Amino acid sequence: MDKFKIVIDTNVIISGLHSSSGKSYELLQIIDDKNIRLSISIPLILEYEEVLLRKKKDFGFNKQDIDNFLDYFCKIANQQRIFYLWRSYLKDLKDDMVLELAFESQSDYIITYNIKDFKGIEKFGIQVITPYEFLKKLENTI
Repeated sequence: MDKFKIVIDTNVIISGLHSSSGKSYELLQIIDDKNIRLSISIPLILEYEEVLLRKKKDFGFNKQDIDNFLDYFCKIANQQRIFYLWRSYLKDLKDDMVLELAFESQSDYIITYNIKDFKGIEKFGIQVITPYEFLKKLENTI
């Protein structure tokens, strides 16, 4: 079976770290699964870091906890360089950054709760799905 090639939007990371009862948390627990190829870029990791540091008190985390999480994420992920910027294809430049990464890394899926923010990217061969939808797809192939 081919690996599921994915990019995870920041809102899923935030949700997964905020609560241990949701689908985002489930996704983060299996992110190193052999059937998943997660891709990241320097701009996306920096966004994760910026948002997590800003919200760390909401999660009960300190800077070291966030650094450890991001280090682990970088260790298990495919680190993709971005050579071409499409700004501004989508309404939000940060969403463009996620799309650019998904395209450059030849990812199949962008996993997000903000489906409507990625309207029109199907023409690039990338599906936009929620953590729940992704976990169902993964479950159906195992």
